[in-house]
Amino acid sequence: MAEKPALFWFRRDLRTEDNPAFAAALGSGRPVAALYIHDDEGMFAPGGAQRWFLHQTIAALEKRLSALGVPLLLRSGGEKETLVQTVEAVGAAAVFWNRRYAAEHVERDKAIKAALTTLGVEVTTFNGSLLREPWEIATKSETPFKVFTPFWNTLRALGPSRTLAPGPAKTRAAPLAIKSERLGDWGFIPTKPDWAREFHDCWTAGEDAAQDALRTFLDDRAATYDERRNFPAERGTSRLSPHLAVGSISPLKIWTATHAAIEAGAVPSGEGYKFLSEIAWREFSYHLLFHNPQMPTEPLQPKFAAFAWRDSKDDFRAWTRGETGVPIVDAGMRELWRTGWMHNRVRMIVASFLVKNLLLPWRWGERWFWDTLVDADPANNTASWQWVAGCGADAAPYFRIFNPVTQAEKFDPQGSYIRRFAPHLAATQKGAKGATEGGLPPIVDLAASRTRALEAYHNLKSAER
Repeated sequence: MAEKPALFWFRRDLRTEDNPAFAAALGSGRPVAALYIHDDEGMFAPGGAQRWFLHQTIAALEKRLSALGVPLLLRSGGEKETLVQTVEAVGAAAVFWNRRYAAEHVERDKAIKAALTTLGVEVTTFNGSLLREPWEIATKSETPFKVFTPFWNTLRALGPSRTLAPGPAKTRAAPLAIKSERLGDWGFIPTKPDWAREFHDCWTAGEDAAQDALRTFLDDRAATYDERRNFPAERGTSRLSPHLAVGSISPLKIWTATHAAIEAGAVPSGEGYKFLSEIAWREFSYHLLFHNPQMPTEPLQPKFAAFAWRDSKDDFRAWTRGETGVPIVDAGMRELWRTGWMHNRVRMIVASFLVKNLLLPWRWGERWFWDTLVDADPANNTASWQWVAGCGADAAPYFRIFNPVTQAEKFDPQGSYIRRFAPHLAATQKGAKGATEGGLPPIVDLAASRTRALEAYHNLKSAER
């Protein structure tokens, strides 16, 4: 009788290196097959921009797996039903995957594991996407962290809870009695219209590209990271976030390589640790997501459930289209649409403008970013929006309102970023209210809208008493 195969289930871990569950499947001694399921259901089904990046990443992954002798099955449908059907069709005796941490995924994975166990299938899971599991790091009183700085200090002192997984080796392919779907049939690449046409100029997806991006950053930009990361016209950041979001590189790989660069003297420790603190923010976001299952839809600070948000679809539409008349806001929103990405400093500016100057719900912005970012991430996206809105853990105080004019003057002093993405507004960057010569009139007065936001916040505080 032929030996029953092992099945590895790819999720947001689309890589062959430092992939603990994949390494375990290869090390099981069984012939191996891999599976990726496209499931359109649930809050965290990939958005439009990320689908484009996923298409490219999966195509690159197929080539990697082929070289290892591992066939990749592509299936669409509900995860539980599709996985069980695939296990039965392949005749798999064991299934391996890396864990997920959003509440809907945790519950789904529990149900899937129970169904497979009932069928007599061995299920083995690993941590493949975090430096430490959310339950492996806690305050001195053994409670989850709610503030980033002590979380980061603790994580930095503890370090990762695992070492890099062994590299993949060629293995025996599992014979398949089931056909794979075609990646091109999933419609991940837009055509009518092709709104992602510029993405190809901005991104190269896949595991090799992710590792190239890490090397380039550590060699060329990490040494001045803290100084240059806030200037959107410059290429001062790592641009690794899309790869982290789909898992074509692991945070442990980044952590390990950055530490090696620091120890070799190639990157100053202050700059290196500033960069690693951004990786730690991602960890913190997952820590919050796991310990606060309601976080994707509800404010972490319950008092904000009663906040008096406005309901202006017209203002929201203007924000999404980059037609607010505020230069750096419009440049950021147009960069997002054209490239599937936005510089982090500008993300904070456009988010503050939406939730404070326009007084529109953070959930609207979070959902728009989910659909338009190639690096959309279940934890990072939600935690960062709540941070800006003032309703999250370790949040910026609600009364901290970014002034988009002074932010542009400080971080885009020559107007290079604005000229690139909103050239029609490049000459209007002056004055506290924003001049309008040759451009759109601002849809809101910055000073008056700031006062309105502060009043709404004070009213919320008064209601608490």
